[in-house]
Amino acid sequence: MEFFQQRLHELEIVQLKNIKDLLISFETKNITAILGPNGSGKSTIIHALACCFQPPQITPDEKNKNELHGEKYKFSNFFTPNTDAIWSGSYLKIIHSYRKESELHERVEKTYEKASDRWMPIYARQPTRNVYYFGVSNCVPLIETERKSVKINYTTSKISEKIIITVLEKASFCLNREYTSYNIHDTGKTKMIGVEADGIKYSQLSMSAGEQKIFLLLEKVFRAKKYSLILIDELDLLLHDSALKNLVRVISERAESHNLQVVFTTHRESILDLSDLINIRHIYNSGEKTLCFNDTKPDAIHRLTDKMDKTLELFVEDDLAKAIVYKIASQIGIHKHIFIGKFGAAINAFTLVSGLLLKNSDSCENSIFVLDGDKYPTPNDQNKQVKKNLTGNDENAKKLRASALEKIKSFNLPENYNPEKYIHSLIKKLDNNNKNPEECQRIKAAQQIISVNDSHQYIDKIINDIGYERSVGLSKIIDLASTTEEWGQYVFSVKEWLISKKELVEEKENLQTLSEITQI
Repeated sequence: MEFFQQRLHELEIVQLKNIKDLLISFETKNITAILGPNGSGKSTIIHALACCFQPPQITPDEKNKNELHGEKYKFSNFFTPNTDAIWSGSYLKIIHSYRKESELHERVEKTYEKASDRWMPIYARQPTRNVYYFGVSNCVPLIETERKSVKINYTTSKISEKIIITVLEKASFCLNREYTSYNIHDTGKTKMIGVEADGIKYSQLSMSAGEQKIFLLLEKVFRAKKYSLILIDELDLLLHDSALKNLVRVISERAESHNLQVVFTTHRESILDLSDLINIRHIYNSGEKTLCFNDTKPDAIHRLTDKMDKTLELFVEDDLAKAIVYKIASQIGIHKHIFIGKFGAAINAFTLVSGLLLKNSDSCENSIFVLDGDKYPTPNDQNKQVKKNLTGNDENAKKLRASALEKIKSFNLPENYNPEKYIHSLIKKLDNNNKNPEECQRIKAAQQIISVNDSHQYIDKIINDIGYERSVGLSKIIDLASTTEEWGQYVFSVKEWLISKKELVEEKENLQTLSEITQI
């Protein structure tokens, strides 16, 4: 019976090792990168996914194909019972879709648990999908595992099949080196790969660790069957930044053409540069639960791990919101006392504030999380999202939810507007009278923009038309918007909070001054 068009949508882990109450989505791109501090559970996610499926049976006509058939992993492979842990109480769930013959099964839920001495469901009843796992052990250079100290003899066979030629080309791109042949070396007991580059032929025994990794991984990716799930632990290990990013681009192209899903872990935050190609999921273990941020900016995680040294902390979605907040603080005269961080997608505001409150309920006393206003604009919308992150009906849970809602602020946008479109609408109706030539140029640029393909482009187009650097352009555009009558209502909730904190900042300055005088 044929299974195809498999797609993994979500993984929910209620309890597994140190992960608690984690929900991670693998929508909407084919590749998902999982970032997070050491010990947060990244590898556990990869290991769990490897155990959720069984490979389909191989049909007779498939045996002679050069495709790599799915690998078999059971929970006992990665979660082996031992003296300290038997994994009893573990519980997780996936949501996936697949086609069985001609019948499409959409968003099917499958649960896995270990209530006593064995995992359920039994392996034979698990969903069917080709899964390939590439772990840290694949990165160990072959020479480090070789025990012989005498000459190693082997016979060499050059491989010229089409898929290997492609692997050579892609490896050349990743490592910026021209590889001209791919070989298999046979010692009689073991087989290993080899290549030729710059006229030099050498085996896997002489390969660099990163080079070996690139070839082994690319061959696995390009031999994987359509609709496969490929899991890679520590993708960045042994690779410099350029090679890592090129590798992700190559994998992305293959995933797109063969409907592969790829999930990998990494510590390299520069991977955020490729967020147009991949999903970014940043996890953080607060102790009480494991939080997952979508498209997280580094500032958000930094706040969870290290206390900022500014008195007031405001977290926003993007650079435009950051420029707006800085302008408000400047108008009040307290901009030097604020830290402005970015949390990315609006949904992350609720995850971040929940994580901080779970870590320390007093940690948000001088922090707010500012939404753009086009998503979750009403108190009811915000309350629903807070409840998803802070569950429970006890008094402490209720107190935390109330505190979280107090920390969520929002710009006041008209209906059917996003910030870019609204700021553009404010500027284009300004009168050029009493404006300097530079301001007139900005107003004229806004007035000439009638329509854009994406409403998020309104501000970028003004900046590009005038030729500003982005940071400078945002600042100058917000300067103009702040002169309009609508500005005060638009930023009201954020401005009100900053004004309420002004005395705290000024009092601190006075106390410091008094201390200095006393010391003198």
